Amino acid sequence: MAKIPVGVLGATGTVGQRFVQLLAAHPWFEVVVVTGSERTVGRPYREGVNWVIGGGVPDTIADLIVQPTAPNLDIGGTPPVVFSALPTNEARELEPVFAAAGYAVVTNASAYRMMENVPLLIPEINPDHTGLIPVQQATNNWPGFIVASPNCSTTSAILPLKVFQDAFGLETAVIVTLQSLSGAGYPGVSAMDIIDNVIPYIGGEDVKLENEPKKLLGAFQNGALTLADLRISAQANRVPVLDGHLASVSVKLGRPTTPEEAIAALQTWQPPQICRELPTSPLNLLVYRPEPDRPQPRLDRDAGDGLAWTVGKVRQCHVLDIRYLAITHNTLRGAASGSILNAELLVAQGYIHGKS
Repeated sequence: MAKIPVGVLGATGTVGQRFVQLLAAHPWFEVVVVTGSERTVGRPYREGVNWVIGGGVPDTIADLIVQPTAPNLDIGGTPPVVFSALPTNEARELEPVFAAAGYAVVTNASAYRMMENVPLLIPEINPDHTGLIPVQQATNNWPGFIVASPNCSTTSAILPLKVFQDAFGLETAVIVTLQSLSGAGYPGVSAMDIIDNVIPYIGGEDVKLENEPKKLLGAFQNGALTLADLRISAQANRVPVLDGHLASVSVKLGRPTTPEEAIAALQTWQPPQICRELPTSPLNLLVYRPEPDRPQPRLDRDAGDGLAWTVGKVRQCHVLDIRYLAITHNTLRGAASGSILNAELLVAQGYIHGKS
């Protein structure tokens, strides 16, 4: 099919750079517009961006002139699509403005994740939640819409929770995350703070970990979303690892379950059929590692081109029922790649179309 034109809001930041890098060779999407701060507006992207991720500025995007972040972008498409890498405060102000102007806003920002009618989406987990889009449009009188990705720490823990919810029922989760430095953006955490250290605080992260899974695992019926009846206690920690968020999780299930049953559920679980139509959804979405010392960030964060979950150390929990470790790549599955997958799902479901 002809590629769908898209824009990237906040394209000069670290998440914006990931969007640009990943979209440069995407089979369905073509970046035709990038936006940035006042410092970069009016300059070619290659001159305005301080490129801090691997590789270089893609040649196909390097000469695009950076535009102001306003809903008058010449994108085309039905509706025009923008990927938002805006900081939270800017996203809170601008994303509804874009939706009201008719844009499909596929956002990595946190501002509207828990808004009642905004889908908080991982295609392999809850693709039916896009049914909230018409409700959102009608409620707000928007021709466009907002679809959000969850927090990168939530992402690291969520897929085994989904598997166990489907197989056994799920009542309680205790989540401890060991989160990498890249999750703090650039320049991130001071070396004097993080070397030889673990920082047991990431602002707002515990609350996101305790709330977002309830929405992701909720049930969409009759035009409304019911949050999962799930109790969660979470603690987030920053550790001196470059990429990859590792979650240590204990769960109370709906029925007594052995580790062998839990492992079998993980190994046999399959994502929804529609995910097979998405070009970047990995064939092997959930990798189970039987070794006693896996998963590890350096060894496992890049599984499935950074889009897969690696799970291990499934054991009996002597307080709850089952415990496990899971890891995802936080700037890929947990950020830009996850949002791109959301847009692919919107194409497959007909919410996004080609050139008008």
